[in-house]
Amino acid sequence: MYLSSSSVPCPGLFYSTSARDGRLFRIRIPGGIVTTRQFRIVADLAEKFGAGYVNITNRANLQIREVHTQITSEVLHLLQDIGLASPNPGVDHLRNIMGSPTAGIDSEELIDTRSLIRKLDNYISSHVELAPLSPKFSIAVDGGGALKVCDRPNDIILTAVELSTQIYFHLKLNLGESSTNTGILLQPQECVDVVSAIAKVYLQYSALEKENLTPYRKSPKVRLFEVLHTLSIERFLQEVESHLSYPLRRLSHLPTILPPHPHLNRYLHLGVHPQRQQELFYIGVVLPLGKLETWQMQGLADIAQGYGIGKLRLTPWQNLLLTDIPKQYIHEVQSKIENLKLHWSATNLYSALVACAGSTGCASSATDTKNHALMLAEYLDQRVTLNQPVNIHFTGCPKSCAQYNNSDITLLGISEDNYQIYVGDSDDESKFGRVLYQAVPFAELPPLIEKILQLYIARRQTRHESLGEFANRHGIAQLQQIVEGDGEVGGVGSVRSV
Repeated sequence: MYLSSSSVPCPGLFYSTSARDGRLFRIRIPGGIVTTRQFRIVADLAEKFGAGYVNITNRANLQIREVHTQITSEVLHLLQDIGLASPNPGVDHLRNIMGSPTAGIDSEELIDTRSLIRKLDNYISSHVELAPLSPKFSIAVDGGGALKVCDRPNDIILTAVELSTQIYFHLKLNLGESSTNTGILLQPQECVDVVSAIAKVYLQYSALEKENLTPYRKSPKVRLFEVLHTLSIERFLQEVESHLSYPLRRLSHLPTILPPHPHLNRYLHLGVHPQRQQELFYIGVVLPLGKLETWQMQGLADIAQGYGIGKLRLTPWQNLLLTDIPKQYIHEVQSKIENLKLHWSATNLYSALVACAGSTGCASSATDTKNHALMLAEYLDQRVTLNQPVNIHFTGCPKSCAQYNNSDITLLGISEDNYQIYVGDSDDESKFGRVLYQAVPFAELPPLIEKILQLYIARRQTRHESLGEFANRHGIAQLQQIVEGDGEVGGVGSVRSV
């Protein structure tokens, strides 16, 4: 049942990937929707084979880490039977299909994308000839609702738009550093055909591109954007059209697609929100660093089964939703969430805290990001009160695996226990923002971050100004003067300024 882990660089179920803390298995959850039965079975597996916890990833997958015992073929057959593993192991390494966690319950969405996601997943799962695709081959389907995923990095992005009362999907393709608007509109029933045609052209030309790969790169698989750069977008789309029985629909002026707010979109799902179904609500649950102990998983499954419809929704922001909660039970469910040592508020310090696997799980990481992030949050939780999320991102190396976009504060591990601090928008020198301080020992980090947060709260222009926006209004020297001029906190006076 197992495939060679050396043949594919990304973890799956039918092969595992080595990490510093053991073997790593990934379970694809297309659209992020999982039943309570599936959730409980994964919890049981994490308890039996792993270390008693799972991680929710930034693609709404489930990961079982610290596996030191062989997972049997009987277990893999069970996961296939309950719909958590592909019937074709050869394509199980491909990334899951990303969808909005609020598909079908969002009153603002143009179309419920759940059935399309199922059809796309069925197409991938039933076509073993797709196995040579890059394991990073990825698709996002956005229904045009309040909680958007069209800004997430994916090879293929389908975004719902309305034109003359008709709903179409606008096709975007990833070019590596950005995505391109193709100007193509697809009817919902055309999407699977077009994705199939894209995959065929991709496979056809990726075989020709292998000789041009950078030597020694991690994956021997050609990425879709590499094929696009070689062929050109127009030539690629012509090849795609040759596999279809109808011409592609192109518009020079597309309906306006408003991009999600770069700061707030990530946290719209947290807390209590009304569904499009009358008198029903969903509650977004904060999971510290996307981690769930197995006893918490069982407790959340109990809530979903007892108060909802027996399903949970994982999010690309490493949290989850409990849906279909009748209005009269909201406070009761909130209390049960808190009894699981979890929370549901977007202003909770853990709501926007992000960290990669860190040095305990990844050889590329210079610092123990996971434990440092938790220690920082525990310190700040006793000292700082927020009225909106502040995104603090720990990354142990420049690859930034845990978060692709800008954060309010990025802490980049540069050597054992030392971090560079970045704030605000990225510039020409760094994708993480502007360097505020260099080589700060972790022991000095908590009081320094506390000082930055307190000064931001006191000096922001409005209650809704993000910390990133606050930082962008000031030069680096001015920010340092604000932080250090209000009196030293801990080791602030000893850190090295830029």
